[in-house]
Amino acid sequence: MELYLVTDEAACLGRDFFWVVEEAVKGGVTMVQLREKALSANAFIDKAKRLKELLAPYKVPLIINDSVEVALACDADGIHVGQSDMPFHELKNRFPAGRIIGISAETRENVQEAEAWNISYLALSPLFATPSKMDTGNPWGMNGISWAKRNSRHPLLVIGGLSRHNTREAILNGADGIAVISAICSSPSPYEAAKELGSIIAASKSGIHLPPQMEFPNK
Repeated sequence: MELYLVTDEAACLGRDFFWVVEEAVKGGVTMVQLREKALSANAFIDKAKRLKELLAPYKVPLIINDSVEVALACDADGIHVGQSDMPFHELKNRFPAGRIIGISAETRENVQEAEAWNISYLALSPLFATPSKMDTGNPWGMNGISWAKRNSRHPLLVIGGLSRHNTREAILNGADGIAVISAICSSPSPYEAAKELGSIIAASKSGIHLPPQMEFPNK
């Protein structure tokens, strides 16, 4: 869960979607969420099946956003739902036991409510305001991560505005992992972007301070 890629076809900037994802995985992405708001159910399932086949050799879990039907149809490793999606009590009854379940938390009340749930991770959303996170609550900010760390028993993922410039601070404030979209999908080299973010996470958790690095060139 440490480096979690949320996919976005538009953020790939016209490049092949599956190439971008595979490059990111080669660079160190540890989990991939397929999020498709506009596709039909059948198209979503077809894309999910192809992505699961791509990820299998790398042993990287595939998480489906919002849709239990798609997750079951492609035999996904897990599902992620937001606060406006399916209630947890309904989700746990429909999704096979033992698979990954991630829940978004937009408020402190969401964090407290989730204490009663057996979930795999809690995603604080958004950490900062971003164009892809306009329909959510107030940004958590770094102080919000620290509060959630003190008040949640679940692994914490943070999403929304994460980049090479603030990943270390997020980890040091209590995040167990980061979720990104454009920081990898829109990078000239998804491989190098993932590699750098993964290095920052690892160093931050080990107490090592990495010196500022130059942007990676196109690859």
